[in-house]
Amino acid sequence: MEGRGGARARDADSWRIFPETDGQIMKVFVLGLRGFPKVEGGVEKHAEHLYPLLAGSDCEIEVIVRREYHPAGLESWRGVRFRSLWAPKTGGVEAFVHSFIGVLYAALKRPDILHIHAIGPAVMTPVARLFGLRVVVTHHGPDYDREKWGGGARALLRLGERWGMGFSTRNIVISRVIHDLVYEKHRRQSAIIPNGVELPGIPGATDVLGRFSLEAGRYVLIVSRLVPEKRHMDLIRAFADAGMTGWKLAIVGTIDPGNKYCQEILAAAEGSGGVVLTGFQSGDALSQLYAHAGVFVLPSSHEGLPIALLEALSYGIPVLASDIPANLEVGLPEAQYFRLGDVRGLAEKLGQVNEGGIEFDSPENVRENIRKNYNWGDIAEKTLAVYQEAMRG
Repeated sequence: MEGRGGARARDADSWRIFPETDGQIMKVFVLGLRGFPKVEGGVEKHAEHLYPLLAGSDCEIEVIVRREYHPAGLESWRGVRFRSLWAPKTGGVEAFVHSFIGVLYAALKRPDILHIHAIGPAVMTPVARLFGLRVVVTHHGPDYDREKWGGGARALLRLGERWGMGFSTRNIVISRVIHDLVYEKHRRQSAIIPNGVELPGIPGATDVLGRFSLEAGRYVLIVSRLVPEKRHMDLIRAFADAGMTGWKLAIVGTIDPGNKYCQEILAAAEGSGGVVLTGFQSGDALSQLYAHAGVFVLPSSHEGLPIALLEALSYGIPVLASDIPANLEVGLPEAQYFRLGDVRGLAEKLGQVNEGGIEFDSPENVRENIRKNYNWGDIAEKTLAVYQEAMRG
């Protein structure tokens, strides 16, 4: 496929897919995420991969990040500029306040496009439009379904969805499921541009496994934020019931000892000799944990399009996932899904993995499918096309 203005760069060490041009530069501001690189969260990971690619096109990218999550002195990364703005470190209002301040900043600086990610920050879309800004909104999933939110927050998120989809110049959704939801509820068409994943090299090293007393091919892996909708407790119980002698369960994600849900996970891990909490991991360490896992499991009750599941598949390892619509959209064989919340059913699946009772596709075929369908270069080209449409009004 040809990139805009010429052939896409094939250099594996380059993050750019478009050549630099002498054409008009499109100034794009990005809002709605904590920051990147190496910040937990699906939206953050999406932005970390996408915007360095767009920064190599006719776009000048400036990401408005939350000061609490952004290293002091980091002004740019891989061609992307950062603007660090204050936000209160208080659940429920952090994103709202930061988004309001970010819109005011954008109104002063007048970018060609303001790209807002997620329906919470999208509640500010009408404000941005009143300031005369062109606004693209990406809907990453119905966040009001997340278990952590109370009634007031759910109502605000639903309002963000309605205003974000209704007032934006152009919409993007990351899955067919969300596309259909948006059309049914708001009668707006949206561009379907999924999350993506880089096809990694497979590391031979296993030193990180030794650090956590894990054995290659003999551990169950989950990589996610430690939040209730990821259903870690279902997996912990199912692992205990599966009787996987010689196996361990590795849970990768930041542990906040003051968080009630994290406390539940810590207590369950302490009561089981087979549960290993690795904390947040990235880079080579995370690559080793993915590459050498016996099976990756995602028991979530809520996803937009799960990047962690795509990452696991990019290593060609076996995966199991709950049967929610977002996971089903990835298109795994039926045997690799289990009913949401069915601990016994998941335990049976894990037992079958242990005994070789599930026939998984070859790693080569799995990786090729990911390369064809979830390529960040294609995603960047489609996003740029949406920007160009928004510029035309």
